[in-house]
Amino acid sequence: MTSGRLSGSPSNSESPRRALLWAWALVATVSLLALWLLPRWTAIPEGLLETDLVMPQAPPDRLVLVRSTFEQLPGFAQDSLVDALPALRRSCARFRFLGSERTLRPSDRGGSVADWLPLCDPLLAVSEHGGADRSEQIREILREHAVPLQVLNNTREEGLFTGYYEPTLQGSRRRSDRFKYPLYRHPGDIIGVDLGAFHEDLAGRRVSGRLQGKSLEPYFDRAAIETGALSRRGLELVWVDDAVDSFFLHIQGSGRVELAGGGIARVGYAGQNGHPYYAIGRELVVRDGVDPKDVSMQSIRAWLDEHPDVADEVMNTNASYVFFRELRGEGPLGSQSVPLEPGRSLAVDRRHHPLGAPIWLDVAAPTADPAEGDQTLRRLVVAQDTGGAIRGPVRGDVFWGGGADAAEIAGRMKHSGRMWVLYPTELAERILAAQAAQP
Repeated sequence: MTSGRLSGSPSNSESPRRALLWAWALVATVSLLALWLLPRWTAIPEGLLETDLVMPQAPPDRLVLVRSTFEQLPGFAQDSLVDALPALRRSCARFRFLGSERTLRPSDRGGSVADWLPLCDPLLAVSEHGGADRSEQIREILREHAVPLQVLNNTREEGLFTGYYEPTLQGSRRRSDRFKYPLYRHPGDIIGVDLGAFHEDLAGRRVSGRLQGKSLEPYFDRAAIETGALSRRGLELVWVDDAVDSFFLHIQGSGRVELAGGGIARVGYAGQNGHPYYAIGRELVVRDGVDPKDVSMQSIRAWLDEHPDVADEVMNTNASYVFFRELRGEGPLGSQSVPLEPGRSLAVDRRHHPLGAPIWLDVAAPTADPAEGDQTLRRLVVAQDTGGAIRGPVRGDVFWGGGADAAEIAGRMKHSGRMWVLYPTELAERILAAQAAQP
């Protein structure tokens, strides 16, 4: 290879000008070619691209807490608070187990376990057995020891609330022609990195990957794992008989597997491959022109069943992959390591809210019978779980339990609503003072 010009190349004085003209011509050609090919490369429904182009970008998420009173909580006087007592007791017992000095995430709002004990101690003293008067007892405890702080995202009161449930799958401890889709244990070679440890601007952000030599690279994505990246490593926990059921189990995070020959294996979340969660409902909107209003778990499942030739391809657009462990005793377990309570446990974004915090909801939800319309949820729940798709200050995912009714409600829940976090009084005052001091 030489550094001389090719024969017939322009002189030194002409070279920059001609090079610039060639560059502009190339840019123009590529741009025109892209405009001509764009409708052929993509299956974007009419109007969707134009909307994306003209819609202003929403500001970054920013949690704002506003002091409220219990009289401002819609339905507070009517809720059967005793139904939330099991969830409250489990979270408070978990706090006690951690010890009073333990600090809770997020560091600027979680406080320490000691901050939560003035609220938890009287709640734990409420009898597990008794009549409806216990709801009034809980109401008085909350009034005396907590302050409701309404959650805003910048200035927006409302956010998205969805639902999840505990599915039941058919499976086996052994692979067979029928049971050929594995649920994997955590592989143990995923390295998580807290980016906040490297720079304060990255606080709350994490990446995960695997070591390749001296480099940290992204871990295997869903497509790679589904085509054998983890096979022959003895990581198979159980085998199930339906790829779509397995996919939705990953979304729910836990479930029950009815084993061939008898018995049930309860499986729970053990980790994730580090890739961001992608809702495949968006893929159906782009790929097949599905109306976003019609996207639900039920409609996605029906689409996948009707398009078996591309079902794997569509599911693999969600690169996130969940690993499982077998659970013993009560379950399913949430991220706070306590059993979830149907209708009273909530998954939240842990970057904004501490696990174990009581939360007041004002939101609508489907009923088990689609013909009956929505029900109003104005009730006390407890932040006991997290989820890959649960991102933002005003965002929640209600746990509905197991069974057909729970699946029906959770699959169609996609409603706007409001939320208040019930903080212990002294912690609430510190949080508000710190917020007021911010520029």
